Amino acid sequence: MCNLSKRGSRTVISYLAFLFLFVPFFAKSGPVIFTNEFEKTPFGRKLEVLVDSTGALNATNIVCQGKFVASHSDVPIFFLNDKTLWSRFSVTNRSKDADIFFSINYFNISRITLYHLNDRGLLDSLSETGNGQSFYSRPYDYLDYNFKLHLLPGQTGTYYFKVKSSHPIELAASLRTFKEIVAAHSSQALIIAGYLGVIISILLYNLFLFFATRDRSYFVYVLYLFALAAALLTLSGWSFKYLWPNYPNLNDFAVILTTSVATIAAISFAIHFLRTSTYLPKIHKFLLVIVGINTITILLSFTPFKTVAYQILNFSGIVFGVTLIYVSAAIYRKGYRPALYYLLAWSAFLVGLIIVVLRNINLLPTNNFTIYVLYAGSAIEAILLSIALADKITLLRRENELSQAEALRVSKENERLVKEQNVVLERKVAERTEELQEANDQVTLSYKNLKDAQIQLVEAEKMASLGQLTAGIAHEINNPINFVKSNIKPLQLDFNDLIEIIDEYEKLHVKGIDEISEHLKGIDLLKKDIGLDFVKEEITSLMKGIENGAERTAEIVRGLRNFSRLDESMIKTVDIHEGIDSTLILLRSNIPAYITIVKDYKANGNIECYPGKLNQVFMNIVSNAMQAIKAKPHKTNDESIVIWTKDISDKQIEIGIKDTGTGMSDEIKHRIFDPFFTTKDVGEGTGLGLAIVFKIVQEHHGKIEVISSEGNGAEFKLILSDAIPVKQIII
Repeated sequence: MCNLSKRGSRTVISYLAFLFLFVPFFAKSGPVIFTNEFEKTPFGRKLEVLVDSTGALNATNIVCQGKFVASHSDVPIFFLNDKTLWSRFSVTNRSKDADIFFSINYFNISRITLYHLNDRGLLDSLSETGNGQSFYSRPYDYLDYNFKLHLLPGQTGTYYFKVKSSHPIELAASLRTFKEIVAAHSSQALIIAGYLGVIISILLYNLFLFFATRDRSYFVYVLYLFALAAALLTLSGWSFKYLWPNYPNLNDFAVILTTSVATIAAISFAIHFLRTSTYLPKIHKFLLVIVGINTITILLSFTPFKTVAYQILNFSGIVFGVTLIYVSAAIYRKGYRPALYYLLAWSAFLVGLIIVVLRNINLLPTNNFTIYVLYAGSAIEAILLSIALADKITLLRRENELSQAEALRVSKENERLVKEQNVVLERKVAERTEELQEANDQVTLSYKNLKDAQIQLVEAEKMASLGQLTAGIAHEINNPINFVKSNIKPLQLDFNDLIEIIDEYEKLHVKGIDEISEHLKGIDLLKKDIGLDFVKEEITSLMKGIENGAERTAEIVRGLRNFSRLDESMIKTVDIHEGIDSTLILLRSNIPAYITIVKDYKANGNIECYPGKLNQVFMNIVSNAMQAIKAKPHKTNDESIVIWTKDISDKQIEIGIKDTGTGMSDEIKHRIFDPFFTTKDVGEGTGLGLAIVFKIVQEHHGKIEVISSEGNGAEFKLILSDAIPVKQIII
């Protein structure tokens, strides 16, 4: 009961006063008179409504504090977001049926609660339902919200109902008997079943055509039909009933989501079918903008701004529909015949869409026509678009036949031209063949000359390398030979003294006994005069010197023989260290005193190779190392060339030659193996040395690496296998 006075003693008096005032208040609009002909009487105008913006009203104080206003629409529509809507009405049952039901024929209401005003002026809750609850919690298995009023014939009752929804609220209210509810549901189910039958048949037909023709238009159309059917079924509540009855939270965004997806699918099909990017590029961009807008509505469906999303859908739906009418008409005027069928199909759907939108914004009444017109328009559109796609196949087939006929004509014309040209071509081919033969002979000769020149250049580099050694080798051999030659003269004099003494001893054979003693004294005097002991020591020293000179000469000759390797065209297993040592012997006279040669041999050394070729590699690298050290502007006594070897596996050996020379830049380092590239002055180098080194290493199936930077010397690393995988003859 309402508390209308501050004093507790006046509670009863206030309550009675309220009752006296309460009856005239309702008498102002009068109760709804329910008869068997009630379905012909508008009911929405009998409702009184109140929007609770603060949420302060409830079932206890709404009777006293609620300031209701009369509704002026048969189907009131509200966009309240999270506000609460209260409504009340009175009913007098003048029918013979005691089972009167209050129904709201609108699916998308989150929560609705019906109250009955009892004799004490308080509200009794009769029932609560909505798509915010499980579908199976409803007292009746129907999409509409139905509340039994428990009003006997002849009685009058006052009812309140509270609506809380994040979606637009459409109060399509009515009073019906249970039989009328069953009949309405059966009619609705029949309409939906017929619509689904048409859509599924067309969908399967076009899916079959897609697999048969592989035309993407059919597949896009199938996706559009599926999205459209899903949107309409979700809008009517059938998806909730049969797909997610136990997940009412999906209803918060399902209508907006499916409607936006259907719109995007429709635009995608229109773009693909009408070729808007080709015929109307500017409108094509505008359609993409509408796609973006509907994408925004999808995002808004997951936020509290669902009312804004509904308004956007209503507005974009009209704009999108009118735009497609214009697009299809404009493209048809440009000569694209399938656009005519699309224009007719979309016009049928657009009529239904506009009627629904106008109903949603309360410009058209809510009745069976405005409720189900979109299903009819959608079915007609689906049928006409299928015809349009079929016509497109016919048009493409006709274009294909014409193109084949044109191709056949062109083929015959080409055949004639080919025959006419064959004679000319055969003559030109013969002439060209002769020219090519002559050119081939010239190329063969040029190749032979180039090959000879290459061999000559390689041999010239060999001779240049040997020429650089000539002066040093001559000096090396000349020193021991001169030493031997200088020892021969004193050795000959010593031998003459010995022969003189020997001759005196020979004379003893003809002397008498008395003369022998005297002659021996003369010999002793001769020995002292000659200095026999000194002669013997001098002979030993001279012979040792001659022996050393001979050994030195033999060592030089042996090193030269090892270096030259006249059998270099054959693969042999040799000790790689011998080749390095023989190279150093030949270069010894050219090595300045301030350069120290450091050898660090740790490898086994026996490998299969072309010995003469590898000696040439060592000669070129070591010679370049000496020249790099000599080119340093400031040399020290610590200049060195380090030569080391090590085994890096059972089958590979690594050889390193590192110097303390000037080093080289990255640009030079990347070009040192190019033929004819040299950093030396003109006349001092051919530029073939390292190019030949690289080729020889490749012939041994090895690798060569250079590590160097300016001012930090250079290090050459060679990796060779102990056996050459592919035997080949070096030219």
